[in-house]
Amino acid sequence: MAILAAIAVPSVVFAVLSVQMVAGAPVELMQQQVPSEIYSQYGLGLIGAAIAVAGSCMGAGIAIYGAASAGAAAIAERPETSIWVLILAGLGEGVAIYGLLIAILILGRLPTIS
Repeated sequence: MAILAAIAVPSVVFAVLSVQMVAGAPVELMQQQVPSEIYSQYGLGLIGAAIAVAGSCMGAGIAIYGAASAGAAAIAERPETSIWVLILAGLGEGVAIYGLLIAILILGRLPTIS
């Protein structure tokens, strides 16, 4: 149960923060008198970045959960497999980093507002 909470709580927190970021962006854009064609580009870019981060974090959480539960059983039977458990958990964590990199690339391509 604790592992499930460790996966669910950060995912929910980041999803709420992403929604707040996307919901607040049009208000900031409207206050700066920006042309309306930028609204859709900017909003879709923020939503795309949020989906990339949320999806990759959830996928990484599932991967780490599988590596940790199977790894605990493997280490109990054969302690010399502990390094393989760490490697597999690190590969699962890499999924979240790739999602973050994609989000940074998306945010870098958004139109600048001055």
